[in-house]
Amino acid sequence: MNYLAHVFLAEDNEESKLGNFLGDFVKGRLKDQYSPGIIKGIVTHRKIDVFTDSHQVVKNSRKLISPERRRWGGAIVDIFFDHFLTKHWSKYSEQDLDQFVMSFYDSLKKFNGSPQNDLNFNFEKLVEKDWMRKYENIEGLELVFSKLSNRVKSVNPLSGSEQELVNNYEDLESNFLLFFPQLIDYVETIRDTLNQD
Repeated sequence: MNYLAHVFLAEDNEESKLGNFLGDFVKGRLKDQYSPGIIKGIVTHRKIDVFTDSHQVVKNSRKLISPERRRWGGAIVDIFFDHFLTKHWSKYSEQDLDQFVMSFYDSLKKFNGSPQNDLNFNFEKLVEKDWMRKYENIEGLELVFSKLSNRVKSVNPLSGSEQELVNNYEDLESNFLLFFPQLIDYVETIRDTLNQD
């Protein structure tokens, strides 16, 4: 899953949301400078990624990606699923999407200037460009994939990947709607386990 889904799947507190988001940036062993709530969020993020990558519906979704981009299919499908989460937000949350995103951006801005942020990444730019809302439409996804392509050091076919969504929209949407409730149930299960630690 991508940024929006990870934050959505967090517990309803600032540290959990930050940790679930930071799972894409924090690699290797977890350091003591993160609070227990953030660490728990990072662990949750990692478990979500394992569950997602091994799920048959997600594997089927990756097979819909054209052969020239299939190597990047996991990342592409993660972003597409964030698109569908924005589209179907009201099925899964009573909170307004704009309010949800803006509240998280406020948390991210505070974290950006905190001693816990040793990641050499300026999250202010992510907030300024409103990257979590770029998933809503094809034009936004075009920008997301162009930026992602530029961030990858090797030559890659990521720019233009939004066309994969256009070409397979109904199948990918059906897969998301089948998979996401299962992911929500899984997170509830592991949350109970993590709360016992």
